[in-house]
Amino acid sequence: MKNLRYLKPIFSFFLIGLSITTISRILLFFVFKERVVENPNYGQLFLIGLRFDLILMCYIAFLPTVLISLLPDSVLKHFKKFFNIYFIFFLFLFLLMELSTLDFINQYDTRPNRLFLDYLIYPKEVVGTLLKSYLPSLIITTILLGIALFFAFKHGKKIFYPQESNYKTKLLLFLVVAFFLFWGARGSLTSKRPINASNAIFCSDQMTNSLGLNSLYTVAFAAYSMKNEGDVKKYGKMDELEAYTRVKKYMDVTEFIPGEVPFLHLQKPDAPQPKYNVVIFLQESLGAEYVGCLNGLPLTPELDKLAKEGLLFTNLYCTGTRSVRGIEQVTAGFLPNPSESIVKLGGSQQGFFTLADAFGRQNYDTSFIYGGMANFDNMASFFNGNGFKNIIDETDFDKDGKKYAMKGTWGYSDEDLAVKANEYYKNLGNKPFFSLMFSTSNHEPFEFPDGRIQLYEQPKNTVHNAMKYADFSIGKFFELAKKEAYFKNTIFVVIADHNTRTYGKNLVPVNKFHIPALIIAPNVEKGITYDNLASQMDIPSTVLALSGITTKTPMPGRNLLKLLKGTKGRTIMLFHETYAFRVEDDIVILNPNAKPLQFKVKSDTELIPVALNEEFAKDALAHIVASSNLYKKRVYKID
Repeated sequence: MKNLRYLKPIFSFFLIGLSITTISRILLFFVFKERVVENPNYGQLFLIGLRFDLILMCYIAFLPTVLISLLPDSVLKHFKKFFNIYFIFFLFLFLLMELSTLDFINQYDTRPNRLFLDYLIYPKEVVGTLLKSYLPSLIITTILLGIALFFAFKHGKKIFYPQESNYKTKLLLFLVVAFFLFWGARGSLTSKRPINASNAIFCSDQMTNSLGLNSLYTVAFAAYSMKNEGDVKKYGKMDELEAYTRVKKYMDVTEFIPGEVPFLHLQKPDAPQPKYNVVIFLQESLGAEYVGCLNGLPLTPELDKLAKEGLLFTNLYCTGTRSVRGIEQVTAGFLPNPSESIVKLGGSQQGFFTLADAFGRQNYDTSFIYGGMANFDNMASFFNGNGFKNIIDETDFDKDGKKYAMKGTWGYSDEDLAVKANEYYKNLGNKPFFSLMFSTSNHEPFEFPDGRIQLYEQPKNTVHNAMKYADFSIGKFFELAKKEAYFKNTIFVVIADHNTRTYGKNLVPVNKFHIPALIIAPNVEKGITYDNLASQMDIPSTVLALSGITTKTPMPGRNLLKLLKGTKGRTIMLFHETYAFRVEDDIVILNPNAKPLQFKVKSDTELIPVALNEEFAKDALAHIVASSNLYKKRVYKID
């Protein structure tokens, strides 16, 4: 052991790092024990965890190990401070990420991932949310990090400064040490590929699988994966033509327009009718579990009443867990891609089909109205380049000099949005319009004006109270709109972008993707329901068919009101990098670099494993491949 004393900084780094990650994993196990132990092989998460901890630490330790092993002591003494700072920096990151993990799992049902990185570029909103919703955690984290840094810099010299040693011994041992680091970094020498996050999947519960990783690894892996943005080969390979052909099987289109745009077809009104305005009121985080008329909690009396005035979709599912996914669907009806929403991808910022583009070509006024900042999640760029002529956001509320109900962390309240939008539509006179409204109040930290609703619970700023206030604002908007001339000539769509929290014991928590959608329109029968399985992706196609305009469209979604009898319902759900393709009660799940899995949907919370239907799995893969090709080749457009 005396001959190995020069490696003391490396051993110390491994010991402290493993202590941080292991203690964190044990604590997380006990926090989520009731759920974790439902998986009979849950003990594997600790072995998997040790393996992935070692993988990351071997990568981090490689550079200092090479320097310590190959540099003579006379040179090495000039690098002492470097080693101290290097190891303290990475151990600080380990501790910071593990301290952030519990709150992140409680919100997103998985360890920190790409979402963690995405939010770092919006410090105003994120800091505001942290201060108002996670202040105790923020204080505890700051104190623990401060204490850790104090002791690290006080004792770092003793722990991380290289020890003098015989140079020949170091050179002789270098190959052995390098071999163990290489072996540790790969996680195996028997596999052709290094171990990656997919190797941590040992059960059907996404969150439990994530406990077998560490949070610095998951964030680093997400950052590394960004270089492959748009690359879907990790799900499987398929010929482009085959992919398009398989997707077309699920479209309710009999004739496609020949040319470079694979799904281009003509959308005509079902019968002669006037051209209607269209308003889509996109609701932040309004899952079906909060909606009374969908057998959820009694939080939506206004939406429940409005359901009697239009068409309620009772079995409709969103495609993702982020607002950009909902925006992608209700404005563009694009096939969801596991890499990233097209709202944020660079190649879709111009010349990409949206409903605003289609209606704008018909001389409609097109607008996006939002109480927050439109640059959040790249919305303004995507909208501005793809047909939305007018973008109204928080800055416009600030400038108009009117007194509004409340301005919170995420912008102006939903009732302010209702007032602003109604005023805008009224001032358009007889000009037809297409508009997207987007709510903010039902977003953490759940701020809303006092005295508007009878609180469902105490304290005030809870998700249930925020949902009830969001519903109040929906009612207010319709109350205002019904007094105006434009109301009788407008198609209104109220739909959620996603649920507030998406979590569950299955690889894809299907129940958490269930959302409300309601269409109130002059040409839609009142008080009816659509009970077949449907996707958020189908709503823009349905609305376009109702609108009265004739236009080309590349959207693969279905006109749900004119489906052929016997057509099976289908939906697509993205849960982080897990891709689920469901047709009626059959669902196939694809994970990166893993074999497809198939289940029978017994209920939204119970999936029964069944033998894989290879053709069904190919259909699922086809939708991923088609989406990727549509984006890469810029063929999601009208002309």
